[in-house]
Formats: sequence, C-alpha cells, structure tokens
Amino acid sequence: MTDLLRPPDGVPRILDGPEGLAALERRAVVVPARREAVSVTGADAEAYLQGQCSQDVASLEAGASALALLLTPQGKLDALVRVTRMTAEHFVVDVDAGFAELVVARLLRFRLRVRVDVDLLPWRCVALRGPLAAEVAAELAGPGDVTADARWRWCLGVDVLGPDVAVPDGVPQLADGAWQAERIIMGQPIMGAELDEHTIAAEAGLLEPAVSLTKGCYTGQELVARLDARGNRVARHLRGVVVPGTADAWGATSLVGADILVGEPGAGAEGSGRSGVRAPSGAGGGHDTDGGVVGRVTSAAFSARIGGWVALAYVHRRVQPPASVRVVSRTGGVGVLPGEVRQLPMLRAREPGEVHLPL
Repeated sequence: MTDLLRPPDGVPRILDGPEGLAALERRAVVVPARREAVSVTGADAEAYLQGQCSQDVASLEAGASALALLLTPQGKLDALVRVTRMTAEHFVVDVDAGFAELVVARLLRFRLRVRVDVDLLPWRCVALRGPLAAEVAAELAGPGDVTADARWRWCLGVDVLGPDVAVPDGVPQLADGAWQAERIIMGQPIMGAELDEHTIAAEAGLLEPAVSLTKGCYTGQELVARLDARGNRVARHLRGVVVPGTADAWGATSLVGADILVGEPGAGAEGSGRSGVRAPSGAGGGHDTDGGVVGRVTSAAFSARIGGWVALAYVHRRVQPPASVRVVSRTGGVGVLPGEVRQLPMLRAREPGEVHLPL
C-alpha cells in the first residue's frame, strides 16, 4: 500500500482530536460507520426494487449504487438504505448496523407473485473516509465485494462490503467520538437516532440524496409527491445545535433526549422575544410542547473542530437558524445549557487544500 496512506510510523492506530481531523482531511481513515447487507436476487429483482424504493433503481449500471428510502404505504420511513446493482438480476441493499432484519422483513412484506429472493448476508463493512478513500478501497476490495460511494456533502468516502473484508494494514482508524462529531456536523442522519418509523423524508433532508421525483410509482410515493407539490413544508426540520463546553464537561448521553426551548438560559416566558413559540404536537419528537419546547436532541458529540459540543435535533420550523436556544437535559445533572440552532451542514464546503471553516 502506498506510503501516502500510512501513518508516519506505519502502525495502525486510533486517532482523535486534531490528529484525527488532519488524517480525515489529507488521506484516508477507517471510521466506525457500521453497515449490514441484504441480497435481492431473481428475474424480477429490478422491477420489484423499482416499485419498493424511492430511488430510480432501474437506471443503475453494474457496480453503481444510490441511496434510497423504503417507506410505509403512508409515506413514513421504514429504512434509509443504499442499493448497489451487481448484475441484471442481483442487487445488494445495505443499511446501518442493526437494521438489516428490518429491511428483509420490509421487502418480504410486499413480495407477491414475483421471482425475488431476499436474504441476509454475513458480510462485514470497512468504511473509509478522506481524499484517498477510493485508492485504499481499490486495493482492499476483492472479487464479489461491494465498493459503494459513501459521500455525504463535503466528506469523501467509500464503503467496502464483503464476506472477508478487514481493516487494511497501516490505515489509521478515527475514534468513535470524533467520527460521530463529523457525522453530526455534516448533518448525516442514521437509523435509530434521527431516523425511525415516525420520520418523514422531507424533515430529515433526504429528498435530494435518496428520492427520484421522475421515476414511476413506488410504495409510499403519495406523501412524498404531495409534500413536494407544497414546497416540502413540514412541521419540523433536522438542524444542527452547538452547545459550548469542554470535552469532559458531560457525556453525549446527557445531551441525547434533551429538550430544546427558545431563548437563552435564564429567559422566562418572555425572555427572548421568541420564547412564546409553541410547536404543534409531534414537533418535539412526540414530547409535550408545553413551556415552549420546540425540539429534542437525537445525537451529540464533542467536536474538536467546532471547539464545543455539537448535536442533531428535530426543531420546529418557526425556529429559523441561527437562533439562541436553551438545551434542557434531564440526565447527568447537566441542567439548562445555552445553545445555538444552526443550518446543516454546520461547516461550509471547501476547496481542495482549504481547512473547513464554520458557517
């Protein structure tokens, strides 16, 4: 493997802080973005997936992949997946770890009189991020493995999935907390945190990367099309939240589930001039909205890049970023913290060689 891909001492290690960010910016690192895979095979595989996925699966060439949504008939989310065409009658569908069985059950639910087999694959995933990710993936992937694009906004990436893939020698690994912070800054939602059975695609910013508005009918299309015709005006949006604090001030679990209220700490019902906002039922993730609660934190991590804690949260549409808020944690003795709601991504895109800067 080329020396450009190795740490200076040639020994694999877990990177954190500025060292980890530098590796992510300049070469390739392995990140803990865990995935599971499902095979969809048979003479009717393409037609069946085309009728089940929000993406135009039929247009994929061999080896190409695309994000897609599996929806309920009512248009709510079953799963955010990635579909890769292997051959004319063979596709691999991968999803965040822990949700492959859900995908299998969902695909089998509507399988009627079609020649399609849906099976779990005992595969592993090596997730590579950084400008040299594709180079490492090319050396790592073997015959029959899936090499799938994993770009999310400005972060270049490639995932390699297969039965025997392993972390390549000499390539450093990014610490879990550092990767979670980068994921949050990018606004990349994951299953089980930002995405569940209550999620509407437009709320989570999934329309552009995962939905084709020109393909034929698919399960759940009616709600997507209706919202698109109305300008995708939904009650809540996935936003970024920045909370000042040091890395050891509290744990991420103390912030996950925290309520978001309009106004700065110490502001009463009239404190900020905006704290009278009331979110309709459901805007706070199903939480009681009395007292000005306008959202709830779904993920949190400390970011060395931002210099504070970053979080993802669904926030009522009336709260327009940037906006000062109170983050109210019910665990860990954290209490009420100042925060700022921001647009996603929380960093602007950069030119090659330029350091990421906050928006």
